Amino acid sequence: MTTPPAPRPASQRIADDLRAAIDSGDIAPGEKLPTTKQLVARYGVTAETVRQAVLRLKSAGVVTSRQGGGVYAREQLPLKRLGIQRYDKAKWRDRGEVAFIADRVASGREYNRSDQTQVVTRLPASRAVAAGLGVPEGTEVVSRARLVREAGVPTHTLTSYYKTQHVEGTRLEDPTPGPAGKGGGFGVFLELGLEPHQMTEELYSRMPTPAESAELELPVGEPVMVLHRTTYTSDGTVIEYAVGVHSASRFSWEYNFLIPDSAAGDSHAQ
Repeated sequence: MTTPPAPRPASQRIADDLRAAIDSGDIAPGEKLPTTKQLVARYGVTAETVRQAVLRLKSAGVVTSRQGGGVYAREQLPLKRLGIQRYDKAKWRDRGEVAFIADRVASGREYNRSDQTQVVTRLPASRAVAAGLGVPEGTEVVSRARLVREAGVPTHTLTSYYKTQHVEGTRLEDPTPGPAGKGGGFGVFLELGLEPHQMTEELYSRMPTPAESAELELPVGEPVMVLHRTTYTSDGTVIEYAVGVHSASRFSWEYNFLIPDSAAGDSHAQ
C-alpha cells in the first residue's frame, strides 16, 4: 500500500502559489506582492506563516524587499550576452566596441565606457592561472580585475591575467576606469603584433561566495554563471586567461553559428 505524501506546510503552499503567479506573469516583474494582512486573510494563517513563505521566496531569489516596505517580484531585465559575435574584430578593431559595449548595443541599452572599472596588480600565478597561461606556478603575472555596471547596478566581474612580458608598460596596466583605449585589451594586443585569433570559453553555474554576493549586490538565492576564457594568437600563443562571474538573472546568453558537419571536413563553428 502506497503511503500518501505528507501535506505541504502552509508556508510552502503559500510560497508555491505566489511563485506560480510570478512565473505565469499574473504577478508582473517589479509588481508588489499582496500584503501580509491580505495573505493572512486569504489563507487563514498567522502572520508568522506568511513571513516564512516570503522567506522561502527570498531564498529562492524570486522576490526582493524594497526600502519603505513591501515585497516585490524581482524584475527580470536580462542583458543580452552575445556569444561569438561579441568578439567580432570589426567591433573592437574598427568601432571601438569592446565586448561589454557590444552586448549593450545588441541589447539596445545605454552605456558609458566608465561603466567598467578595474584594479590592476602584479601577483604570483596561482595553479589555475599558471595552467591557463601556460607558465610555471608562482610566475609573476598581471591581473586586471574589472567590475562592470549597468545603470549603477553591478552585472559581472571579469579578471584577466596576462604574461608580464606581454603587457608591461601598456594600457592594460592603466587602472583608469573604462576599456584600455578604443579597442580595449584586444586592441592593445593588435598593436603589439599579438592579434587575438582564437578563443575558448567554458561556462558553469554555482552559488556565489559571500564576497561575490556583496560585490555584485546579489539578491538572496541568486546563482552566478562563471566563465573561463582563454585567448590565443594564430600560432597558438596564449595572450589572456580570464575568469568572469556573472549575475545569472541579469544576462541571457545568445549564440549564433553555422552548424558544423565534421563528416564534410567543416569542424569549426562560424
